[in-house]
Amino acid sequence: MTRFAEWCTQADIPAAHHKLQILTADAAKLGAAVDIVAEVVPDHYLMPGRLADLLTRLGREKVATYVAEKLPTSKQIKSGDLGEILCTTFIHENTSFKLGIKRLRWKDHRNMSMRGDDVLAFDLGEGATGLKVLKAEAKSGVKVQAGVVDKAREALSAFGELPSPHAMSFVADRLEAAVDKPLRDALDDAQMKRGLKAAHVTHMLFTFSGNDATMTLTTNLAGYSGGSAQHYVGIRVEDHQAFITSVFAAVEV
Repeated sequence: MTRFAEWCTQADIPAAHHKLQILTADAAKLGAAVDIVAEVVPDHYLMPGRLADLLTRLGREKVATYVAEKLPTSKQIKSGDLGEILCTTFIHENTSFKLGIKRLRWKDHRNMSMRGDDVLAFDLGEGATGLKVLKAEAKSGVKVQAGVVDKAREALSAFGELPSPHAMSFVADRLEAAVDKPLRDALDDAQMKRGLKAAHVTHMLFTFSGNDATMTLTTNLAGYSGGSAQHYVGIRVEDHQAFITSVFAAVEV
């Protein structure tokens, strides 16, 4: 995983009834951060079994070429994809929502954005007693401003605070392993029995930027009045574009 604690300092910002965390990358640790993040990137574009099979049959050099052809070449798409990857890994490392898929594996084209909810993650509770959902919007840019955060807020609150039906079905349709059956059944039940409520959903608004988004996130969070728990996260890497370039370059080596 991306082990944020090894290369970022974290501040928990007071937010009534909700959660706001700001992580700031340590400039002295960016070299190590690039290596850490680059190591997890291929797994978000390729199924592990597929990668292992290619390594066995074709060797590392051919696999490196194959992986490189999956990666975006557009600066804008690289930024968006890495924001989504960081959001996904943050969720898995720092919340109870450990279940789900890595949806970038199903991109139509490496230089196209995917539609729908950026990240969905799930928690079935002890003994699969009840489905809880984390619905996340990830925004990445050199300077994330209020307008971008407002649009993310609108997306999170769409569909009555719930994940979109298409996004839920997209995940369920790709849960094919036997070990994933409890989650797939829970998603199907939530869809077909309409058992999911806003109180079962946590929203995450996640920013990855070169600027300090603390005030923008604080202001936006203060304006939320819906019925879902809120968890806002801002990760700041001051040289945002250089970091992205370095991560993707490291993956391709």
